[in-house]
Amino acid sequence: MIISSIGQGFIWGILGLGIFMTYRILGFPDMTTEGSFPLGGAICVTAIVNGIHPFFATILGILAGMCAGFVTGMLYTKGKIPVILAGILVMSGLNSVMLFVMQTPNLSLLNQPKLQDFFTQLNLPDHFDIVLMGLIAVGIIFTLLLLFFFTDFGQAYIVTGDNETMARSIGINTNGMKVIGLTLSNGVIALSGALIAQNDGYADIGKGTGVIVIGLASIIIGEVIFGEVTFAERLITVILGSVIYQLLILAIIKVGLDTTYLKIFSSIILAICLMIPRLKEALNLKTGFEKEAK
Repeated sequence: MIISSIGQGFIWGILGLGIFMTYRILGFPDMTTEGSFPLGGAICVTAIVNGIHPFFATILGILAGMCAGFVTGMLYTKGKIPVILAGILVMSGLNSVMLFVMQTPNLSLLNQPKLQDFFTQLNLPDHFDIVLMGLIAVGIIFTLLLLFFFTDFGQAYIVTGDNETMARSIGINTNGMKVIGLTLSNGVIALSGALIAQNDGYADIGKGTGVIVIGLASIIIGEVIFGEVTFAERLITVILGSVIYQLLILAIIKVGLDTTYLKIFSSIILAICLMIPRLKEALNLKTGFEKEAK
């Protein structure tokens, strides 16, 4: 179970990286996540069932997620709709899109090929196939994001999030950067959805509920545990935070708590992680006052 949770942690880490692109860099949570994640799975599984190779089906899932992010970006920048509301509108609309594509609320991959079948054929120990697939997938996304962020274009994207006014003053098209950021991040998120759907063996339109909490937990846990690090290391902490989060969920299951209420446990974990930096600040402040008093 631990090995399986680590493998799933790597795949969910891709979701965390996608959310990191908007939440930490652009500075806002994108609710499109809860639509683009299951959309990636829905498109991928439907394509596989219709005879398309799993690799190309996964690519189609990524493109679908990018389209969803692009629509959110246009509603936000051109339609002047607040970004959270724009994300909610797109997320809601994607439910109908997934129903239209799958023609059913859920679709099984029973007896259908999947990407991890390639790794299963390597005769690895139990559950190591999902670990290897997840590690390769998250490694590719990590490398591509790192290369992107260290280009002039990627630096312009970061500046847009750091100081939008300054970015505009030096000629950066900040609205264009936001659209591109939402497009790319939702493509990454959809990839995670496509891989999770293949790992689970089915796609479901309800799979997106609460995934933004999982992604945010990956980011926050990584930041709380590893503290101040370089930009490249921050991306790694998101991945490690995702693995730790999955292990925490496994611990909750092992303790014997009712998994029906797993969502509230996830929210509690995230809330605690969000409060830890504040508690540290309060503790340091109290310690400082005590030293001054002495």
